[in-house]
Amino acid sequence: MMSDFTEKQTWLQIQRELSLRKLMEGSEYQEELKYDFNIKGELRHLDTKEPFVFNYYKNGHDQNHKRYEVLGHFITQYVYDLLQRVCMLQKVYIPIDATEDEPRSFFFMSENALTSSSCLIILLQDRGVFCAGQWGLKTIVNEGLRHGTQIPFIDRALQSHWEVIVLNTNDNSADLKTGKEGFSAMEEALTSTQAVSCTPRRSSSSPEEHTVYVWDHFISKSTAKDVAFIAHGYGGLVFVDLLLQRKWEVMSKVYSVAFIDSMHNIQHQTRNDPQVKEWIEKHCCEWVSNSKPLNKTVGFVLRVNCPTVSAGTEKYGLAPSCCLHAIFKYLKRMLRVKTFRSSPIATRSSRCERQ
Repeated sequence: MMSDFTEKQTWLQIQRELSLRKLMEGSEYQEELKYDFNIKGELRHLDTKEPFVFNYYKNGHDQNHKRYEVLGHFITQYVYDLLQRVCMLQKVYIPIDATEDEPRSFFFMSENALTSSSCLIILLQDRGVFCAGQWGLKTIVNEGLRHGTQIPFIDRALQSHWEVIVLNTNDNSADLKTGKEGFSAMEEALTSTQAVSCTPRRSSSSPEEHTVYVWDHFISKSTAKDVAFIAHGYGGLVFVDLLLQRKWEVMSKVYSVAFIDSMHNIQHQTRNDPQVKEWIEKHCCEWVSNSKPLNKTVGFVLRVNCPTVSAGTEKYGLAPSCCLHAIFKYLKRMLRVKTFRSSPIATRSSRCERQ
């Protein structure tokens, strides 16, 4: 695995194996999207070396938006390839009892995610058009792979000899009209002038359903005794929904949660369940976009119900990458606290790392 996501030789190796430009070959947008990622993981024009320009067509917002959507789907496929070929994660299709012709969703996990006794990290993204492995498509386009993808988090976890599961909570429907699967179906749907006919994916028709299904059939059955979630934006709401639906299972198996700009609301979601509120207060911490330096206390937010600190940036899209190191420091500290608690000597509950 990568020792540093931004190392030039790492990206030179990636570029030899993977190319965004190669994925675009044969597309009708091939000339309009002459972009690829450089050795720093930044999206740049192949000729001008300039960042992505949205307004390619003058006075053509709809055309520019469709062009951006096509780019987004190429980037999605590119990130999927990175997860499998660089991070060496396995693609797992769900539901596990799907018929041959049934549209399926999928997620990614490390090879020993279900069988290792090591800590298991679950990555839970925000709601939007982006798929597994992405914190935000706009951030990838404007700031690069280092900031917009979950790969640095995966790398950090694997370097710590932990296992990883990457959820795919926004893959909720399938286009049945084209009769195609995967990226070819997505691109055809985008470039077609005909109406797209979509059907919900069984077991993944919503972020909440996808997460509960993966929990029931995979995470809960893993041998890992220590499970942690890193949840961004709407992903925080999805985790709290999981906590409410599988209360005792989650509270016994999950030792900590790192929220990033979470959208969960304790008052609205839990109906003031005292056990859930107490668990969140003791086992969770939230990093929020804020003008304060990284890890400085922002204040106890009632709807969040856990310690809240600054992510070290005011930009929502950069919050995950800016607090990456702080989150893993926190998760490791919470793991040490859990281990110490399980010993004959008890200790007081932990809180977020402070600087």
